[in-house]
Amino acid sequence: MNALPEFSFIWPRLLWLLCLAPVLAGLYAWHARRNRQAMRFPALQAAGLVVQGGSRWRRHVPPLLALLAVAALLVATARPQAMLRLPSKVQTVILAMDMSGSMRAEDVKPSRMQAARQAAKAFVAEQPAGVRVGVVAVAGTAAVAHPPSRRKDEVSAAIDRLQPQRGSALGNGLAIALSTLLPRGTVDTSEFLNPQAGPPNRSPREPAAGASAGAARPGQGADYEGPPPSRQEAAPGSYEPGAIVLMSDGESNAGRDVLQAAELAARHGVRIYTVGIGTAEGAVLSVEGWSARVRLDDAVLKKVADVTGASYFRVDDAKGLKQVYRSLSARLAYDRTNMVEITAVFTALGALLAACAAMLSLWWFGRVV
Repeated sequence: MNALPEFSFIWPRLLWLLCLAPVLAGLYAWHARRNRQAMRFPALQAAGLVVQGGSRWRRHVPPLLALLAVAALLVATARPQAMLRLPSKVQTVILAMDMSGSMRAEDVKPSRMQAARQAAKAFVAEQPAGVRVGVVAVAGTAAVAHPPSRRKDEVSAAIDRLQPQRGSALGNGLAIALSTLLPRGTVDTSEFLNPQAGPPNRSPREPAAGASAGAARPGQGADYEGPPPSRQEAAPGSYEPGAIVLMSDGESNAGRDVLQAAELAARHGVRIYTVGIGTAEGAVLSVEGWSARVRLDDAVLKKVADVTGASYFRVDDAKGLKQVYRSLSARLAYDRTNMVEITAVFTALGALLAACAAMLSLWWFGRVV
C-alpha cells in the first residue's frame, strides 16, 4: 500500500508565484544600497529623498517580515494540504490477553501475568467514558471473559479473575476477539475455527412462485440457497469504530495459525495492536516437575501488527508496560489520519506577519513599510 505524502498542494502550478519573493528581495536590496549611496549627499537628505532613522538592524526587520508575509500568502494561493492525525472514531476495544502457562515467567516483575493485569487495568482506566472495552482470555482455548462494556469497574474485575492455563491458541483468540468486536453477522468465525466441519448447515429456501417445492436446478440440492453474498474486502486498518489489542509473549502452540487470524482481521479492516511481554533472554519456568526456558517471540507479534496496519510495542518490565498502555491509549484516541487543507493557516500567518511589519515600522520610524 503506497504511503500518502505528508504535504502537498491542490493547485501546485501556482507555486511559480513564489518567484516574486526573490524579485522583491532584490528590489529591496537595490533600494537599500541606493539609499546608502544617497546619504553621502546632504542635498538629497535635505530634499527628503533619503530615508533615515533607526539602527542598522531595525531598518531591515519590517521589510523582512513583509517579505515573509508575501511568501506565506503566495503559498496559500496554491492551497496547501497536510496529512494530520485526527481524533479517532474508536468506540470499542477488545483486549486479547494471553493466559498461557508461559505468562507465569518472572522475567518481567513480579511476573508476566501480574504485570499484564496491572497494565491492562491501567489501560482500561485511561479510556474515555464513551469507549467500550471487552476482554478475551486466550490459553489452550479462547473465550470472552467480559463482553464490551463501558463499566470500567466490571472490566477490571474480569481482568483480575483471569488465571493461567495450559496451551496457547493465539489464532483462536484473535478470531474470537474479531467476532466480538464486529457487529453480529459481519464475520463468521465458526468455519475458521473448525475448518474440517465445513460451512454451517443452512435451512432450505422457499421455492419461487410457479416452481415445485422439491425442484432444484441441475447440480444443486433441494436446500440450495444460491451463491453466498459477496463481501468486498476492506483495506487493512480502515475499520474505525474499533480495534484489538493483543498482549502476549508471542508463543502459540494450539489452534489456528495466528497469522491467518491476522489476515482475517485485515480483510475486515480491523487493526490488531500487539504488546510483547517478556525479554529476549526469557526465564526458566518449572511446571509439574519439568523445566523449560520461555522467551519473548516478538517476530510473529510484529507481523500481526504489520499485516493489520497497526503497531507493535515491546516491554520488558512492569513500568514500561504501563507506559506502553498509556501510549497505546493516546494512539487509539488519535489514530485517524486525513489530508486536510491548511490554506487558512498560511493566510493567517501572512496576515499576522504583515501586521507585525506595519506596527513595528510605525513604532520605530513613524511610517508603514
